[in-house]
Amino acid sequence: MIKLNGKQVPVSKDLYEISLLDFIRDQVLLKGTKYGCGQGLCGACTIHLDGIARRACQLNVADAVGHEVTTIEGLAGTSGETGSDDLHPVQKAWIAEAVPQCGYCQPGQIMTAAALLREKPQPDADQIRAGMNGNICRCGTYERIHRAVARAAREDQS
Repeated sequence: MIKLNGKQVPVSKDLYEISLLDFIRDQVLLKGTKYGCGQGLCGACTIHLDGIARRACQLNVADAVGHEVTTIEGLAGTSGETGSDDLHPVQKAWIAEAVPQCGYCQPGQIMTAAALLREKPQPDADQIRAGMNGNICRCGTYERIHRAVARAAREDQS
């Protein structure tokens, strides 16, 4: 079993060796986690494994058995707010700062930012830059991404 976005998902052992990314997208049919490079270098497939940002393309299903996995589809329910329909503070900041351009990398960016803010609730600019390093945005919206992370940190504390 894998606890995926708060729900127990059974996993047959014949799927243990496929990538967690393929399992999420092709078996569970959650399409928010994106395939980017397949080598863990771009961040498009970032999920949370027990609350830690990880690249789903670099994990096998067996790595997630018995653990909690959160994808972009389940992030809203992890913010501590009432009701699972509420957006996570990072998602709210992304909207307020009009971050996405093409949007392909945004689920991975958001998942990385949420994990960063859980670890460092009030990061400075250098910590944001370091924490978001490794998430590639082909459209170059890095300044908006950094503003959104800073905004989420400010607004989550108020």
